[in-house]
Amino acid sequence: MEEKLDGVQTFNEGVKACIPTIMGYLGIGIAMGIVGKAIGLAVWQVFLMSVVVYAGSAQFIICGLLAIGAPIPSVVFTVFLVNLRHFLMSLSVANHFKKDSLLNGIGIGTLLTDESYGVLMATLAQRPAVSSRWTHGLNITAYATWILATVIGAMLGNFIPDPNVLGLDFALTAMFLGLFLFQVQLPLKFQKNKTVIILVVTAVSLYLLMAVVSAELAVIISTLLGCGIGVTLKDE
Repeated sequence: MEEKLDGVQTFNEGVKACIPTIMGYLGIGIAMGIVGKAIGLAVWQVFLMSVVVYAGSAQFIICGLLAIGAPIPSVVFTVFLVNLRHFLMSLSVANHFKKDSLLNGIGIGTLLTDESYGVLMATLAQRPAVSSRWTHGLNITAYATWILATVIGAMLGNFIPDPNVLGLDFALTAMFLGLFLFQVQLPLKFQKNKTVIILVVTAVSLYLLMAVVSAELAVIISTLLGCGIGVTLKDE
């Protein structure tokens, strides 16, 4: 039995916290596998992509670029830009695990995704701390689910040529909406004005920036602006 300390969760509790993410990953992962199979990838290639890349949006982009015969350097650079936001996410949670070993930190940062980051931050908003064991439970469960879902999708690719028919294309959007609402619920309750200002600045800057720079850079810059506003504003 793992010892459970105040504010520190076990690996199994991290697995349980991942259940909402599992449901979303199953849908979008299967859709990803189907798309990969549709452009001519073998099941083992879809599996390897999920193991190494492990990023839904980036994997869809890879499939799209491969389908149009884009050169490999452009594929690599595009994926780098798309996934650059993970650096910011890992950086923002690093302080919560500064007492853990470097190996633990690398493990957490490597498997941190948009969805697991959302669950982690929502949990930190309600608890004084989380353990690396809890975070590993969350991340590893999401990682395994994604790999399994994409492989299943690749195996079913011959039978479901169009994932949009089943509405699987909306799975990722629905999951992000759920995580977003869950994450801002407490800040809106206790720091309403500050939270609203941050959301407005981030949303408006994202809208304006997308007219002049790529969507990936717009997301990164608007995120930094939102963080800057959050640090500048005083707590209520």
